[in-house]
Amino acid sequence: MSHPYARELGDFLRARRGRLRPHDVGLEPGGRRKVTGLRREELALLAGLSTDYYQRMEQGREVRPSDDVLDALAHALGLDDEERRHLFTLAHAARRPVPARVDHGPERVPDSTRRLLRVMDTPALVLGRHLDLLAWNRMAEALLGSPGAHPSDRLNMLLLMFDDTLTGERSCPHWERQALDYIGMMRAAVATDPTHPRATAIVGELSIRSAEFRRLWARHDVRASVSGSKTFRIPEVGDIVLDWDTYPLPGRPGPVMLVFTVEPGSPDADRLQLLASLHATRSARADKHSVQKTSGSPLRTSACTPPPGSMGSR
Repeated sequence: MSHPYARELGDFLRARRGRLRPHDVGLEPGGRRKVTGLRREELALLAGLSTDYYQRMEQGREVRPSDDVLDALAHALGLDDEERRHLFTLAHAARRPVPARVDHGPERVPDSTRRLLRVMDTPALVLGRHLDLLAWNRMAEALLGSPGAHPSDRLNMLLLMFDDTLTGERSCPHWERQALDYIGMMRAAVATDPTHPRATAIVGELSIRSAEFRRLWARHDVRASVSGSKTFRIPEVGDIVLDWDTYPLPGRPGPVMLVFTVEPGSPDADRLQLLASLHATRSARADKHSVQKTSGSPLRTSACTPPPGSMGSR
């Protein structure tokens, strides 16, 4: 049985080789080609390696490349800084014996982090290493909807984004870019523990039921942490454009805090505050009538604006 990190390393190299074309690296395409990207022998030549040695790396066989070899491969593949770190992480892990036991216990959010969420006057939530939604504040619930209506094992950003019964159409702008951000974060998590049962379950389920996920996962993109902007289309207040960033929490690997912010005094800030006020009013009314708050608005987790009764944000 091959080393799990060696398999991940081989998959990563193969995906990156397939991304390159001969003209990208100054090679003539030649005659009819059976592969869309570079051939193994072409990449081996560029990196100064034997074809047999490089082939064994892609196949996940017992190969422990030196840092000089990794540098040569990173240069030949045109990796950016994040991809290069990912390459070294996988290769260094593949040099070590597979640990007999790994702690796969449940992730927990410290009480201090929950207190921080409560006092933050902006939407914020905590994502586990495999993108499980672990905690959120009232502002996040106002913006995204109530997660409490879903089983805890389904509260995962990837599972929700690729759930056809929830997200509806995916033809809206930026959906794929957001999906790639989350998939890249999952790839980074898998690099720290390829055999983790939660990662195996999520990737396995989505690989079976979603052709879109299979296509995007095969790109082998990686994101250690991400940021961007997102437009939420909310009927009660209109479109709200928010910036979002991820912040690592203590632990290696540990959860991340996802925080949405807006320029103070802007129209988007006014709409966000109006949305928060409407949510507080609804929550107070629900408390008064002893109605569960989880029956409120559905989660908006994807980059799409959903049809009524589904999930999504644009």
